[in-house]
Amino acid sequence: MITKGTKLISENRQARHEYFILEDMEAGIELQGNEVKSIRLGNVNLKDSWCDIENGELFLKGLHISPYEKDGLARTDPRRVRKLLMHKREILRLFGKVKQDGLTLVPLSLYFKDSKVKVKIGLCKGKKLYDKRQSAAKKDAQRQIGRAIKESFH
Repeated sequence: MITKGTKLISENRQARHEYFILEDMEAGIELQGNEVKSIRLGNVNLKDSWCDIENGELFLKGLHISPYEKDGLARTDPRRVRKLLMHKREILRLFGKVKQDGLTLVPLSLYFKDSKVKVKIGLCKGKKLYDKRQSAAKKDAQRQIGRAIKESFH
């Protein structure tokens, strides 16, 4: 789903394994200059991150951006809490769904849109163990079908 003018930086593959993604949306992220430079080098990890709503504001927690080496002494905490930028009514709608339906907000990917860093957030429902097994079995079957088709052409 990457359109022209966007470049994928990092993707949270574990989220697709752990959760059913019901809805996804785009949010801006508040960063410092040295963090953007580090992100351009690909020194970012979304694996254990999550989103939280506090006082009507959306925050990204657990995102690890490695410090930029050529930065000198102005280092920031790699796991600091970063504010996500969305419209107030969207945040309130998400807050209602998270509180009422027991859903979770998980960052799915981090990408550049033109020159701005954006985060794709998913409104997710956790998978049970049997759901994960079922998804893995389905993926395995698709892989085997693909291999069989590929072998029939060669």
